[in-house]
Amino acid sequence: MSENIETTIKEITRGTVEIISEGELRQKFLRSLKSKKPLRVKAGFDPTAPDIHLGHTVLLEKLRQFQEHGHRVIFLIGDFTGMVGDPTGANTTRPMLSCEEVIKNAETYKQQAFKILNPEQTEVRFNSEWLGKFSAIEMLRLCRSETVARMLERDDFSIRFKKTKPIYIHEFIYPLLQGYDSVALEADIEIGGTDQKFNLLMGRTIQKEFAQKPQVIITLPLLMGTDGIKKMSKSTGNYIGINEQPYDIFGKIMSISDELMWNYYELLSRKSMEEISRMKKNVKEGGIHPLEAKEALAHEIVTHFHSSDYADSAKAHFESVFRKRKEPESIPVLELKKSDGIQDIPSILTMAGMAQSKSEAKRLIRQGAVAANGKKIGSESFKLENAGEYLLKVGKLRFLRVILREN
Repeated sequence: MSENIETTIKEITRGTVEIISEGELRQKFLRSLKSKKPLRVKAGFDPTAPDIHLGHTVLLEKLRQFQEHGHRVIFLIGDFTGMVGDPTGANTTRPMLSCEEVIKNAETYKQQAFKILNPEQTEVRFNSEWLGKFSAIEMLRLCRSETVARMLERDDFSIRFKKTKPIYIHEFIYPLLQGYDSVALEADIEIGGTDQKFNLLMGRTIQKEFAQKPQVIITLPLLMGTDGIKKMSKSTGNYIGINEQPYDIFGKIMSISDELMWNYYELLSRKSMEEISRMKKNVKEGGIHPLEAKEALAHEIVTHFHSSDYADSAKAHFESVFRKRKEPESIPVLELKKSDGIQDIPSILTMAGMAQSKSEAKRLIRQGAVAANGKKIGSESFKLENAGEYLLKVGKLRFLRVILREN
């Protein structure tokens, strides 16, 4: 563990919005140093979708910083709470996921998280370990930790209550369950986005109820999506998944605004704030073009999740497709026969690996991201009717040449 408390705090507090409280954080670091016992730092992720995107990595990078200073990270997968549905930011009740959906999504989380976290300093836990065993009496005791009036102070609930929109009891229980996770894990610190502040504070409240020292909470800013309007989310389609192809990640980063680029630098780059400030000044003074700074960011992020070689290839691909406005030299080819019965676009994209599933392919079509021979496909049921050669384009960077034969 790092013995320079001030250096540790300076690095840990970079990019944070709020710490409750910094005095408690300092005391926890001092106790940890004295006892030689690592702090337990928790962050929870409900597996409501199969992929981790760059918005999630803002938290993961902060967890990694704690690991670099010798502390223990708890990567909590909310397989139980994922079925309940977090009401945070929702103006209507979220649909409850099935156990099968949650388990399927959770399978990918561990592998993706270790692209950032050190496995040797990480505990991967599932909150069904304790919440799935709760008795009715234990749940009632937990519900006594907070009042309805306190719950209605929460913005999400307050707005819905004023608009006479329904609030269901299980939604009130969600923050209590997340708070109890901190009890079960004996968390010293919990990290979350600014939209999670209510839930994080609930952890402090419930830890006190169970005679534990309250955790310090650290909130981080929400990463804006590629549209620069809403927070990054799979539901809005403005996300960049860390498992996406290198050229997709590179291209999506290149598509963000110059202003948003600096937000991405501060939250996603491992460059020091001094380096980022110098680069920002250099761009402002005309020393380097904003496009050059954005390419450096895209290259760094692709390197994180793939490799520098992939980043080099993605950059070359981007320059070939966009700057020169031409198709890439090498386009994958898929040959089909009409007798195969595979002529609908969702099936073709899935077979060619351009989409992970038919449902994803249909979503891409709905978003206007799929074109055939230069024309956007407007229907999910669109089929290649006539024999011939077709050039499919998915997003801005991916191409597929389909040759459809009569037999």
